[in-house]
Amino acid sequence: MAAPKRSNHSATASHAGVAALSFTTKLPVQADFKKVLLERYQEAIARSRKIGHRVAFRVEVDPAAGAQTITPVEEQPSASDDMFPVEDTGKPDAELEAALAKARERGRKRVAEIVAGEDMLSAEAFAKLLGTSRVTVNAKRQNGQVLGIDGAKRGFRFPVWQLDKHGRPFGALPALHAMLGNSAWAVYRFLVARHGALDGRTALRALQQGDDGSVLAAAEGIARGDFD
Repeated sequence: MAAPKRSNHSATASHAGVAALSFTTKLPVQADFKKVLLERYQEAIARSRKIGHRVAFRVEVDPAAGAQTITPVEEQPSASDDMFPVEDTGKPDAELEAALAKARERGRKRVAEIVAGEDMLSAEAFAKLLGTSRVTVNAKRQNGQVLGIDGAKRGFRFPVWQLDKHGRPFGALPALHAMLGNSAWAVYRFLVARHGALDGRTALRALQQGDDGSVLAAAEGIARGDFD
């Protein structure tokens, strides 16, 4: 494949404090444009590190001319920082702080309600249900084989509903912990919430129906940041 033809660099006028440099490139295929764009990106990284300023891209595609224009824009501190000054009062907003404090208190109360539920077992009770020891249960919690959520004063609590019809923890739990950042609360919220990817079912219900594959796919989508 022939190398893409690129014009010489040409300086363009811009607003104060910003220097722009354009590259007009006629490329036969999209793959070539991607290659050039990646090269400009790597150059921008090196440039920003060298000058200590931000560097941005503007990409323009002209289908009529069969060309694409890549314009790196070097942003000087004076061009942006002075344009929108931020007042530093040195004091937090009292109203915001009060709202955050109330939100944290609601969160603590909700956690207390959850861990106090009848479906939440202590490590000892859960171990007895599994026919094992408390030490083994805590080891399984640490490696994601069972779900144990931190109830602060109550210690860790283990939902009894995480057991399948054979009385064993759902086999998908280790993978769910790994996908959701090894956060027990994230796994808990995922299991009890309804998901569009699961046809409106909760992930727990889907696991109870043996639909592990769909549950793992839904969790993977959430980990990627997909909309549910």
